[in-house]
Amino acid sequence: MNHLDRRRFLQVAASALALPACASLVSTPVTPDAGRIELALDRYPHLAEPGGYLKLRLPTGAVLYVVYLAPQQYAVLSPICTHLGCTVDIAAAGLLCPCHGSLYDREGRVVHGPAMQPLPRHPATVTPDGRLVVQLESA
Repeated sequence: MNHLDRRRFLQVAASALALPACASLVSTPVTPDAGRIELALDRYPHLAEPGGYLKLRLPTGAVLYVVYLAPQQYAVLSPICTHLGCTVDIAAAGLLCPCHGSLYDREGRVVHGPAMQPLPRHPATVTPDGRLVVQLESA
């Protein structure tokens, strides 16, 4: 029979707790074409679920969040808090700034400050063939 000593148990437990934080850092690299990004939604089934989101990384290193709102409706948001420029995290309540506590809803609107302005949002549409088209130059 295999027994874990206290030290090994704590190491395994700490690793398991760190996994969600590591997963939140994962982003999908994308390359814009003519000022827009196209995503085949069938490749991202979690985007079709309430609470679903995807982090995109542009070649410049900039990140965008694609957030599920309703069937065939998405918000594509900058993750940069409009208060002092910290990167917001996606949370159950919306998008939360870890620096000063500003909270945005899933559409990027301020729920409570100190932020006063919404998160920058990029226009996005779903094509009849199931592609999400994000306009980058209009934000």
